Amino acid sequence: MSTTSGVNVLRYTALSLGVFYGFTHQRSLTKAQKATAARREYEHKQQLIQRAKAEYARTKNPAPQSSEKSGLNQDPMDPNFDLEAYFNALVSQKP
Repeated sequence: MSTTSGVNVLRYTALSLGVFYGFTHQRSLTKAQKATAARREYEHKQQLIQRAKAEYARTKNPAPQSSEKSGLNQDPMDPNFDLEAYFNALVSQKP
């Protein structure tokens, strides 16, 4: 009779350890899935913010003028203003 009780103790110990392992494993899987979902949601929100910023910049900033398309700095108050390049561009524009 003692061998039967010893076998039962081993069975229930193995059962309880299996249940404990299953619980902790399921918990870690759920935690990983929640972290992945949160990261995906954060990236989606970042993408929406970037789109909104681009749309806002597109609507608030006027379209570049034809004279600025040449890459010539025409602001005389700008420290990078090149007077010689400006005059050369004016001469080349007027035939």
